[in-house]
Amino acid sequence: MTPVQTQTRTASADPVHRTVADPVAAAGPQVWLDMTVEVALSVMAAARAGQLAVCDEDGLRTGLVTRAGLTAVRDGAGYTDRVRLRDIADGTGTCATPPARRT
Repeated sequence: MTPVQTQTRTASADPVHRTVADPVAAAGPQVWLDMTVEVALSVMAAARAGQLAVCDEDGLRTGLVTRAGLTAVRDGAGYTDRVRLRDIADGTGTCATPPARRT
């Protein structure tokens, strides 16, 4: 039998650089900007969480969504099942603005 060599990962080997001051990014469910509102609400329900960290393509936290914010968007007049989190991002790191109604 050949022994297997293992290597331990150090904290610096983590490709996503997080800080202790950012507890939401360190733990908890995460979604991406290209996810639809419906998928984000499903993830939130499955995780039994009241908020989700929104991450970019590199896995870095860019914002936060809440159940109340996503529900308000879903109940808005301009909502369709194609609305993505990037469509409702308000530039401050939160996603809670209902999309404008298209005419």
